[in-house]
Amino acid sequence: MGALRCFEAAARLQSFTRAAQELHLTHGAISRAVRSIEDALGVALFERRHQRVRLTAAGARLREAAANAFDGLEAAVRELRAAAGPRPLRLSCEPTLLMRWLIPRLAGFHAQHPQIALQLVAGGGPVPFGEVDLAIRRNDFDRNGAHAEFLFEERIGPVCSPRTHGQWLTAAARPRLRAEASLLHTATRPGAWNDWARASGATLPQRRGQRFEHFYFSLQAAVAGLGVAIGPWQAVRDDIDAGLLEAPLGFVADGSRYELLSPQAPMAGTPEAAVLGWLRAQA
Repeated sequence: MGALRCFEAAARLQSFTRAAQELHLTHGAISRAVRSIEDALGVALFERRHQRVRLTAAGARLREAAANAFDGLEAAVRELRAAAGPRPLRLSCEPTLLMRWLIPRLAGFHAQHPQIALQLVAGGGPVPFGEVDLAIRRNDFDRNGAHAEFLFEERIGPVCSPRTHGQWLTAAARPRLRAEASLLHTATRPGAWNDWARASGATLPQRRGQRFEHFYFSLQAAVAGLGVAIGPWQAVRDDIDAGLLEAPLGFVADGSRYELLSPQAPMAGTPEAAVLGWLRAQA
Protein backbone atom coordinates (compact mmCIF):
# COMPACT_ATOMS: atom_id res chain seq x y z
CA MET A 1 0.00 0.00 0.00
CA GLY A 2 2.85 2.38 0.80
CA ALA A 3 4.48 1.69 -2.57
CA LEU A 4 1.18 2.32 -4.35
CA ARG A 5 0.82 5.65 -2.56
CA CYS A 6 4.29 6.62 -3.81
CA PHE A 7 3.40 5.51 -7.35
CA GLU A 8 0.09 7.39 -7.32
CA ALA A 9 1.74 10.63 -6.26
CA ALA A 10 4.53 10.28 -8.84
CA ALA A 11 2.01 9.45 -11.58
CA ARG A 12 -0.30 12.32 -10.66
CA LEU A 13 2.51 14.87 -10.41
CA GLN A 14 4.60 13.39 -13.26
CA SER A 15 7.66 13.84 -11.05
CA PHE A 16 9.47 11.71 -8.49
CA THR A 17 10.90 14.85 -6.89
CA ARG A 18 7.53 16.52 -6.40
CA ALA A 19 6.04 13.25 -5.13
CA ALA A 20 8.86 13.02 -2.55
CA GLN A 21 8.13 16.59 -1.41
CA GLU A 22 4.40 15.92 -1.09
CA LEU A 23 4.88 12.71 0.90
CA HIS A 24 7.87 14.02 2.91
CA LEU A 25 10.11 11.25 1.60
CA THR A 26 13.34 11.20 -0.36
CA HIS A 27 13.56 10.94 -4.14
CA GLY A 28 15.28 7.57 -3.69
CA ALA A 29 12.40 6.24 -1.56
CA ILE A 30 9.89 7.10 -4.30
CA SER A 31 12.10 5.51 -6.96
CA ARG A 32 12.53 2.31 -4.93
CA ALA A 33 8.79 2.06 -4.28
CA VAL A 34 7.95 2.40 -7.96
CA ARG A 35 10.66 -0.09 -8.91
CA SER A 36 9.26 -2.63 -6.43
CA ILE A 37 5.84 -2.45 -8.14
CA GLU A 38 7.39 -2.74 -11.60
CA ASP A 39 9.36 -5.80 -10.46
CA ALA A 40 6.23 -7.39 -8.97
CA LEU A 41 4.14 -6.75 -12.11
CA GLY A 42 6.89 -7.40 -14.64
CA VAL A 43 6.07 -4.24 -16.61
CA ALA A 44 7.48 -0.72 -16.79
CA LEU A 45 5.22 1.97 -15.35
CA PHE A 46 7.33 4.97 -16.36
CA GLU A 47 9.59 5.92 -19.23
CA ARG A 48 12.68 7.55 -17.73
CA ARG A 49 14.38 10.07 -20.00
CA HIS A 50 16.88 12.76 -19.09
CA GLN A 51 15.80 12.97 -15.44
CA ARG A 52 12.14 13.19 -16.49
CA VAL A 53 9.47 10.50 -16.25
CA ARG A 54 6.37 9.79 -18.33
CA LEU A 55 3.73 7.14 -17.75
CA THR A 56 3.60 4.10 -19.98
CA ALA A 57 0.24 2.65 -21.03
CA ALA A 58 0.50 0.19 -18.13
CA GLY A 59 1.34 3.04 -15.78
CA ALA A 60 -1.67 5.05 -16.90
CA ARG A 61 -3.95 2.08 -16.29
CA LEU A 62 -2.54 1.52 -12.80
CA ARG A 63 -2.71 5.25 -12.03
CA GLU A 64 -6.46 5.30 -12.71
CA ALA A 65 -7.04 2.21 -10.58
CA ALA A 66 -4.85 3.53 -7.73
CA ALA A 67 -6.52 6.96 -7.80
CA ASN A 68 -9.99 5.40 -7.63
CA ALA A 69 -8.91 3.13 -4.78
CA PHE A 70 -7.37 5.94 -2.71
CA ASP A 71 -10.36 8.21 -3.38
CA GLY A 72 -12.64 5.44 -2.08
CA LEU A 73 -10.48 4.90 0.98
CA GLU A 74 -10.36 8.63 1.72
CA ALA A 75 -14.13 8.92 1.47
CA ALA A 76 -14.61 5.95 3.78
CA VAL A 77 -12.15 7.38 6.32
CA ARG A 78 -13.95 10.75 6.29
CA GLU A 79 -17.29 9.04 6.92
CA LEU A 80 -15.88 6.93 9.76
CA ARG A 81 -14.20 9.90 11.39
CA ALA A 82 -17.36 11.97 11.13
CA ALA A 83 -19.32 9.18 12.81
CA ALA A 84 -16.71 8.84 15.57
CA GLY A 85 -16.61 12.58 16.32
CA PRO A 86 -13.65 14.98 16.31
CA ARG A 87 -10.26 13.27 16.36
CA PRO A 88 -7.44 14.58 18.52
CA LEU A 89 -4.76 16.85 17.12
CA ARG A 90 -1.53 14.84 17.43
CA LEU A 91 1.51 16.88 18.44
CA SER A 92 4.96 15.27 18.45
CA CYS A 93 7.69 16.77 20.63
CA GLU A 94 11.25 15.86 21.54
CA PRO A 95 11.16 13.87 24.82
CA THR A 96 13.10 16.23 27.11
CA LEU A 97 11.17 19.29 25.97
CA LEU A 98 7.92 17.32 26.22
CA MET A 99 8.55 16.21 29.80
CA ARG A 100 10.13 19.33 31.23
CA TRP A 101 8.42 22.19 29.35
CA LEU A 102 5.32 21.17 27.42
CA ILE A 103 3.48 18.83 29.81
CA PRO A 104 3.80 21.18 32.83
CA ARG A 105 2.02 23.88 30.78
CA LEU A 106 -0.61 21.67 29.19
CA ALA A 107 -3.37 22.48 31.69
CA GLY A 108 -3.16 26.10 30.53
CA PHE A 109 -3.78 25.04 26.93
CA HIS A 110 -6.84 22.99 27.92
CA ALA A 111 -8.19 25.95 29.89
CA GLN A 112 -7.81 28.28 26.89
CA HIS A 113 -8.92 25.79 24.23
CA PRO A 114 -11.28 23.23 25.81
CA GLN A 115 -12.68 22.39 22.36
CA ILE A 116 -9.31 21.08 21.06
CA ALA A 117 -8.30 17.54 22.01
CA LEU A 118 -4.49 17.60 21.95
CA GLN A 119 -2.67 14.26 21.95
CA LEU A 120 1.06 14.38 22.75
CA VAL A 121 3.59 11.99 21.19
CA ALA A 122 7.28 11.75 22.11
CA GLY A 123 9.58 11.77 19.09
CA GLY A 124 12.59 13.37 17.47
CA GLY A 125 14.15 13.79 14.05
CA PRO A 126 12.16 13.32 10.80
CA VAL A 127 8.41 13.71 11.32
CA PRO A 128 6.00 10.91 10.28
CA PHE A 129 3.16 13.15 9.07
CA GLY A 130 0.04 11.02 8.81
CA GLU A 131 0.84 9.50 12.19
CA VAL A 132 1.11 13.00 13.72
CA ASP A 133 -0.25 16.39 12.62
CA LEU A 134 2.31 18.78 14.12
CA ALA A 135 5.82 18.45 15.52
CA ILE A 136 8.11 20.56 17.69
CA ARG A 137 11.69 20.08 16.53
CA ARG A 138 15.10 21.75 16.74
CA ASN A 139 16.36 22.76 13.29
CA ASP A 140 19.19 20.21 13.19
CA PHE A 141 17.93 17.93 10.40
CA ASP A 142 16.43 18.05 6.90
CA ARG A 143 12.70 18.84 7.14
CA ASN A 144 11.95 17.36 3.69
CA GLY A 145 9.71 20.25 2.62
CA ALA A 146 7.65 20.52 5.82
CA HIS A 147 6.36 23.98 6.71
CA ALA A 148 8.27 25.47 9.68
CA GLU A 149 7.10 28.18 12.11
CA PHE A 150 9.62 29.74 14.52
CA LEU A 151 8.95 29.13 18.22
CA PHE A 152 12.09 30.18 20.13
CA GLU A 153 15.86 30.22 19.87
CA GLU A 154 17.80 27.59 21.79
CA ARG A 155 19.74 29.01 24.76
CA ILE A 156 21.96 26.75 26.79
CA GLY A 157 24.08 27.00 29.93
CA PRO A 158 25.68 24.90 32.69
CA VAL A 159 23.28 23.92 35.49
CA CYS A 160 23.90 22.22 38.80
CA SER A 161 22.29 21.64 42.15
CA PRO A 162 22.59 24.63 44.54
CA ARG A 163 23.94 22.13 47.09
CA THR A 164 27.02 21.41 44.94
CA HIS A 165 27.69 24.87 43.52
CA GLY A 166 30.91 25.28 45.46
CA GLN A 167 32.13 21.83 44.50
CA TRP A 168 32.01 22.47 40.74
CA LEU A 169 32.43 26.27 40.41
CA THR A 170 34.76 28.92 41.79
CA ALA A 171 33.50 31.42 44.36
CA ALA A 172 34.62 34.51 42.41
CA ALA A 173 32.29 37.36 41.50
CA ARG A 174 32.27 35.85 38.00
CA PRO A 175 32.35 32.10 38.73
CA ARG A 176 34.07 29.64 36.43
CA LEU A 177 33.99 25.87 36.17
CA ARG A 178 36.65 24.31 38.36
CA ALA A 179 39.27 22.09 36.73
CA GLU A 180 37.87 19.14 38.71
CA ALA A 181 34.24 19.83 37.76
CA SER A 182 32.35 16.71 36.70
CA LEU A 183 30.65 17.41 33.38
CA LEU A 184 27.47 15.46 32.59
CA HIS A 185 27.03 14.58 28.90
CA THR A 186 24.13 13.23 26.85
CA ALA A 187 24.31 10.84 23.91
CA THR A 188 21.43 12.54 22.09
CA ARG A 189 23.36 15.82 21.88
CA PRO A 190 27.03 14.88 22.36
CA GLY A 191 28.36 18.27 21.25
CA ALA A 192 26.33 20.33 23.75
CA TRP A 193 29.28 21.24 25.98
CA ASN A 194 31.42 22.20 23.00
CA ASP A 195 28.55 24.27 21.58
CA TRP A 196 28.30 26.15 24.89
CA ALA A 197 32.08 26.68 25.13
CA ARG A 198 32.19 28.03 21.58
CA ALA A 199 29.22 30.36 22.12
CA SER A 200 30.38 31.63 25.53
CA GLY A 201 34.14 31.71 24.97
CA ALA A 202 34.71 29.49 28.02
CA THR A 203 37.34 26.77 28.48
CA LEU A 204 36.12 23.31 29.44
CA PRO A 205 37.67 21.21 32.21
CA GLN A 206 39.55 18.18 30.92
CA ARG A 207 38.17 15.80 33.51
CA ARG A 208 36.09 13.07 31.94
CA GLY A 209 32.49 13.12 33.14
CA GLN A 210 29.53 10.78 33.02
CA ARG A 211 27.46 10.18 29.88
CA PHE A 212 23.70 9.58 29.84
CA GLU A 213 21.38 8.36 27.12
CA HIS A 214 19.02 11.37 27.12
CA PHE A 215 19.06 15.01 28.16
CA TYR A 216 16.47 14.45 30.87
CA PHE A 217 18.72 11.84 32.51
CA SER A 218 21.71 14.21 32.62
CA LEU A 219 19.52 17.01 33.99
CA GLN A 220 18.15 14.73 36.69
CA ALA A 221 21.72 13.73 37.54
CA ALA A 222 22.53 17.43 37.97
CA VAL A 223 19.55 17.80 40.32
CA ALA A 224 20.94 14.85 42.30
CA GLY A 225 24.31 16.60 42.65
CA LEU A 226 26.34 14.30 40.40
CA GLY A 227 27.88 17.11 38.39
CA VAL A 228 27.19 19.98 36.01
CA ALA A 229 24.96 19.46 32.95
CA ILE A 230 24.29 21.61 29.92
CA GLY A 231 20.72 22.77 30.31
CA PRO A 232 18.53 24.15 27.54
CA TRP A 233 16.72 27.15 29.05
CA GLN A 234 13.19 25.94 28.30
CA ALA A 235 13.94 22.50 29.77
CA VAL A 236 15.39 23.79 33.06
CA ARG A 237 13.52 27.04 33.74
CA ASP A 238 10.94 25.36 36.00
CA ASP A 239 13.62 23.57 38.05
CA ILE A 240 15.50 26.88 38.44
CA ASP A 241 12.31 28.62 39.62
CA ALA A 242 11.74 25.76 42.08
CA GLY A 243 15.31 25.96 43.43
CA LEU A 244 16.25 22.46 42.25
CA LEU A 245 18.84 23.78 39.81
CA GLU A 246 20.80 26.96 39.31
CA ALA A 247 22.59 28.42 36.29
CA PRO A 248 25.47 30.48 37.75
CA LEU A 249 27.03 31.14 34.32
CA GLY A 250 23.79 32.13 32.62
CA PHE A 251 22.59 31.07 29.16
CA VAL A 252 23.81 31.81 25.63
CA ALA A 253 22.22 31.24 22.22
CA ASP A 254 23.84 28.27 20.48
CA GLY A 255 22.67 29.28 16.99
CA SER A 256 19.83 26.78 16.71
CA ARG A 257 16.10 27.24 17.16
CA TYR A 258 12.92 25.29 17.79
CA GLU A 259 10.15 25.25 15.22
CA LEU A 260 6.63 23.92 14.82
CA LEU A 261 6.55 21.69 11.74
CA SER A 262 3.41 20.88 9.75
CA PRO A 263 2.59 19.60 6.25
CA GLN A 264 1.18 23.03 5.30
CA ALA A 265 1.09 26.48 6.87
CA PRO A 266 -1.53 26.60 9.67
CA MET A 267 -4.61 28.52 8.53
CA ALA A 268 -6.12 31.21 10.77
CA GLY A 269 -8.95 29.90 12.94
CA THR A 270 -7.83 26.25 12.82
CA PRO A 271 -6.73 24.14 15.81
CA GLU A 272 -3.22 24.11 14.32
CA ALA A 273 -3.09 27.91 14.42
CA ALA A 274 -4.36 27.89 18.01
CA VAL A 275 -1.57 25.50 19.04
CA LEU A 276 1.04 27.66 17.29
CA GLY A 277 -0.16 30.83 19.03
CA TRP A 278 -0.24 29.15 22.44
CA LEU A 279 3.24 27.64 22.04
CA ARG A 280 4.72 31.01 21.14
CA ALA A 281 3.08 32.56 24.19
CA GLN A 282 4.70 29.92 26.45
CA ALA A 283 8.20 30.59 25.07
